[in-house]
Amino acid sequence: MPAMPDPFATRSTLKARGGKLQYYSLERLERQRRVALSRLPYAIRVLLESVLRQLDGFRVREQDLEALCRWGEPQSKGREFPFKPARVLMQDFTGVPAIVDLAAMRDAMAALGGDPQRINPVIPVELVIDHSVQVDRYASVSALQDNAALEFERNRERYEFLRWGAGAFADFRVVPPATGIVHQVNLEYLARVVAVRRDASGAELAFPDTLVGTDSHTTMINGIGVLGWGVGGIEAEAALLGQPLYMLIPEVIGFRLSGSLAEGVTATDLVLTITQVLRRHGVVDKIVEFFGPGLAGLSVADRATIGNMSPEYGATAAFFPVDAGTLQYLAFSGRDPEQLDLVERYCKEQGLFRTEQAPQPAYTSVLELDLGGVEPCLAGPARPQDRLSLAAAKGSWRASGQAPAGAEGVVVEIAGRRETLRDGAVAIAAITSCTNTSNPSVMVAAGLLARRAVERGLSVPAYVKTSLAPGSRVVTRYLERAGLMPYLQALGFHLVGYGCTTCIGNSGPLAPAVSRAIREKGLNVAAVLSGNRNFEGRIHPEVKSNYLASPPLVVAYALAGSMEVDLSAEPLGRDRNGQPVFLKDLWPSAEEIERTIRASLQPELFRAEYADVFSGNETWNRVRIPEAGRYAWDERSTYIRKPPFFEGLEARAAAPPPIREARVLALLGDSVTTDHISPAGSIPPDGPAGRWLLEHGVLKEEFNTYGARRGNHEVMIRGTFANIRIRNRLVPGVEGGYTRHLPGGERLPIAEAAERYAREGVSLLVIAGKEYGSGSSRDWAAKGTILLGVRAVLAESFERIHRSNLVGMGVLPLQFLEGQSAASLGLSGEELYTVEELARPGQELAVTARGEAGAEKRFIVRARVDTPVELDYYRQGGILPAVLRGFAGGGGQ
Repeated sequence: MPAMPDPFATRSTLKARGGKLQYYSLERLERQRRVALSRLPYAIRVLLESVLRQLDGFRVREQDLEALCRWGEPQSKGREFPFKPARVLMQDFTGVPAIVDLAAMRDAMAALGGDPQRINPVIPVELVIDHSVQVDRYASVSALQDNAALEFERNRERYEFLRWGAGAFADFRVVPPATGIVHQVNLEYLARVVAVRRDASGAELAFPDTLVGTDSHTTMINGIGVLGWGVGGIEAEAALLGQPLYMLIPEVIGFRLSGSLAEGVTATDLVLTITQVLRRHGVVDKIVEFFGPGLAGLSVADRATIGNMSPEYGATAAFFPVDAGTLQYLAFSGRDPEQLDLVERYCKEQGLFRTEQAPQPAYTSVLELDLGGVEPCLAGPARPQDRLSLAAAKGSWRASGQAPAGAEGVVVEIAGRRETLRDGAVAIAAITSCTNTSNPSVMVAAGLLARRAVERGLSVPAYVKTSLAPGSRVVTRYLERAGLMPYLQALGFHLVGYGCTTCIGNSGPLAPAVSRAIREKGLNVAAVLSGNRNFEGRIHPEVKSNYLASPPLVVAYALAGSMEVDLSAEPLGRDRNGQPVFLKDLWPSAEEIERTIRASLQPELFRAEYADVFSGNETWNRVRIPEAGRYAWDERSTYIRKPPFFEGLEARAAAPPPIREARVLALLGDSVTTDHISPAGSIPPDGPAGRWLLEHGVLKEEFNTYGARRGNHEVMIRGTFANIRIRNRLVPGVEGGYTRHLPGGERLPIAEAAERYAREGVSLLVIAGKEYGSGSSRDWAAKGTILLGVRAVLAESFERIHRSNLVGMGVLPLQFLEGQSAASLGLSGEELYTVEELARPGQELAVTARGEAGAEKRFIVRARVDTPVELDYYRQGGILPAVLRGFAGGGGQ
């Protein structure tokens, strides 16, 4: 191995329009190391530059640099390396608990005798408030204003807290509500592609814009060559405090695209197809990098759509290197000409600019897709990877449970209109989410389809709750310029807010008559949304079947009013003359869509909407700002409470106690999502969390959502494993957050059983199947787990972010050996479990399960504590206690 290099030997000067900048040259590193870096995937080159630039011999070491230089060779396989991103991105559901943790860390720092001000971001942090607005009002010109007013009324205390954070912490900026969805705002404005910052010597240094975000769909930014992915809030907090994120050097799957999309096929159809392909292939913990001639026909908006849904197919990131299309998008979205020049010059100098003529990198493996073979589709009724053709979608709602109401249905009266509500009816049709509303082609297509439908005299059944929640204000402006908003509104797709809304479960109430019919008759109704998640219980508690579709298909299904229609062959309605109208009669051509976009969307729209992005909301500007370096906790608050994670923290960590004779709190199946573990939507009044709120004087109508209450651990503990659709096999035939307290067998809510086990001094386990923890990056799925007293989770496989979050909270992830499961080992979940103590990363541990009669089963599992740093975090009770001890002891950043 070469001697420790002087990183300054690879520094070079870049001459750009804005002046001379310093940068760390990969070309000079290549000559120094005598390695062909051009064989590396572009994503690995970005990671390599980060390690080279931040080489310090301690946290970022020479062997980390060498391992990345040798990517793909046997000696680099399974090696860990430290990644220090350029910035951190947050949204309010995950951002509030992160800032709560930082505030509590300041208190804990003082208690340990350190300086609380050391708990401060050392890299830029940006938070976009987009998860709080709910669709209470809809199908009305006043819906936007009404929902915004309710949002501020419900969340004022949370917003006061965020305003305190923006003042108390350095380099922390907040984008106010009603601006847009975090990932679209990041794509359209916040992303730098190439960042510039002064180093310790005062020189201006250029380097790739990289980030981690407290939302799994942070990967959307990969569409413009910015490498970023979602992490839990605890990892984000460590990163913003200057700590590296340690990860195994990832495999990179090359995905070659050829051909072009056929007429009538959208980027949504493409990403649902890719999701199915990659989920089947298996790309968890891997990066997918796209290349091939097919990229030339995909806009950056199309690429961002594919990047966005990386969590749905399990990849760490889906990377599109910077190319000519990226530069066109940056200019189109109103970026400064000097920044455009810097991006082009820097990326070309560094070998980060993709062209078809450049040598193809060496990938771990290569997949291929002919874009011409992609067909219109949707996904459902419960998972993004369950892709359906339009024909197969008919009747597919039955897969989520047959309802007893019968073909005759139920007559409901809504706003003076009498409608028949049947099984398979579309109760929610929502154009929403970061995935699709960032893409002008599908948004304009929806508007054009709506115009043709209105011109033919079609209407939407009254029982369909319709909504339009764009990802940014730019979308509204170009739809208005194109003259399409009146037609969307004529079908009930009025603007309801700028935020995640229905996609995150903030869908609001259904019409009372609809809600009553569903409950009384047990109807199985559907939601169709242009989102990225359709997990059980996520969209609306009364809607069992949920489908992901492109915005124009959302409009089409709203018109049809039912999932009992094959839109590829059957009419979705009849015009004013009684003639059948088919989807093909309404669908706009690609040429018409493109012509409309060219006429209505120009760079000045982006510049105008983002001119005052941090200060343009007057209601936000009037929110009270508590001014203090440390937060004044209010014990009466039901929103913001001091978390228990740092209570009694000592300067030195004690080793975690052994897991002896632990009970199983929940025995779960496959595809348990973070929504199952820690729901984000409505809080039932008859559950543990609802009862706690009622006991503390909160009226039912003021409950808000689990997501909005994430600053209050008392609510979140009681909401853990409380999803209305979760199925614990310890209570067969029962849906919802229940378990049996053993050995007696009394059925209790999970939170109450956990509390009883804690009083008895009993440790707890969770056992699950494949893909445990898929979905959102929410750290409360891990925080709630540890606060319930769960010491370990034993699963057949873990999704990347949740596994990391478990370790980061001091929970031990254990994985069955290949081919084994709870069923194959004959585990009932009623046994007492003892686990061998962990001594090294990735260790195989013996587990003993002793039944009530004394019979024992012994089997081997693998500890998914993957790196030495993770082992240290686990032993210290998690990332944040470890970081805090480092700061208090004089270490840290």
